[in-house]
Amino acid sequence: MLVKSLKHYASLFLTGGTIMVLVGIIAALSIHGVFQLRRIHKEMENMVATHDLKVDIVTRTQVAAHMREDRLSRMALERDPFAQDALWMEFLHAGYRVGSGRNQLKSMGFTPRELANYNAQSELIRKIEPTQEEVVNLIKSERYDEANVLLLKQAIPLQDAFNEKLAELRGYFQDASQVALQDARENYRQNLLFTIGSGILAALLGAVIGILTMRRMARTHDRIQLQMADLEASRSALEEEATHDPLTGLANRRLFYDRLQQAIRHGKRYGSQIGILFVDMDRFKEINDQNGHHVGDAVLTEVANRIVNSVRESDTVARLGGDEFAVLLENVRGRSDCWSAAQKIEESLGAETNFYGLELELSASIGQSLYPDDGQDEDTLVRAADAAMYKVKHGEATRRQRALFGNQ
Repeated sequence: MLVKSLKHYASLFLTGGTIMVLVGIIAALSIHGVFQLRRIHKEMENMVATHDLKVDIVTRTQVAAHMREDRLSRMALERDPFAQDALWMEFLHAGYRVGSGRNQLKSMGFTPRELANYNAQSELIRKIEPTQEEVVNLIKSERYDEANVLLLKQAIPLQDAFNEKLAELRGYFQDASQVALQDARENYRQNLLFTIGSGILAALLGAVIGILTMRRMARTHDRIQLQMADLEASRSALEEEATHDPLTGLANRRLFYDRLQQAIRHGKRYGSQIGILFVDMDRFKEINDQNGHHVGDAVLTEVANRIVNSVRESDTVARLGGDEFAVLLENVRGRSDCWSAAQKIEESLGAETNFYGLELELSASIGQSLYPDDGQDEDTLVRAADAAMYKVKHGEATRRQRALFGNQ
């Protein structure tokens, strides 16, 4: 009896000890797995946020660099000293934004390839700054012809090379974000496999405890997968282009469609009318091919400014791409308001224009559509305005504006 009792107690002790060890092992593995997955999740969040922040900073730096080039070009065309001073202040502010963006990027660290690009930018800046200072001095001395020559031959090519380096650096950041995300996923996968495998081994020693552990791990895995899907969606959204055109500063296609969609919702709710103007530059390709891209860019920027100054502050002006612009007119009273806005734009574009000493004639073909008469959704309205513009451009009506606006 004593021997049997000792064997029984020994068996109980051994079983109890084994279960306690098993519970301890499973608990340790579970805690380790949870903390590892949480750590990876946090690292993925930080990694995506860091790379997306870099993409955002370099994008804003690109916009500032284009603005700096534009303001210097416009200073060379401007003869009013007060207007020149205003452009000069904008030129300095854009330069501060470029420098601030570069300093932010530098503080975040670079890979060797990114550092090489950054150093190449610095070398270009050492050439750009004295050249731009010389252009400004020539402008202030009213030696405009010399300033324009220096702009065309040195300042603009150097600035374009700098802008290309910024675009290249932006591509590096996007590539690095993708590679880092893939590495994090692989690390996550390996840790997940290790955790599951260890749990299965522990479950062989105690089926009940093992099953409970696996269920908990499965739930954790599902939550992490959902979080990864959310992170992926967030990263994809941040990688999309900025909401404004980097050359003109106008709203881009994405922002224009978003505002148009909101305006349609408002119109459906309150019964208001919405006008769309589709503006397509005439002979822009000829201007661009004959005078160079820098003149073409200056023309697009000037056209954008004139369109903005021709409509209300509450209206949205967007560059859809190339030489195509669109205007969203909210709360219009009918086609007469669209007619009036288009006339102002045509008159503004017809004003005297001089770029780098070149007398250029600017004009555009303008088509319009009206909500709800011409469509109930944004795509239909934009297509209707585009079709009306096409008729104007190809002279398919007896009078330009009647063809533009249809039967009023």
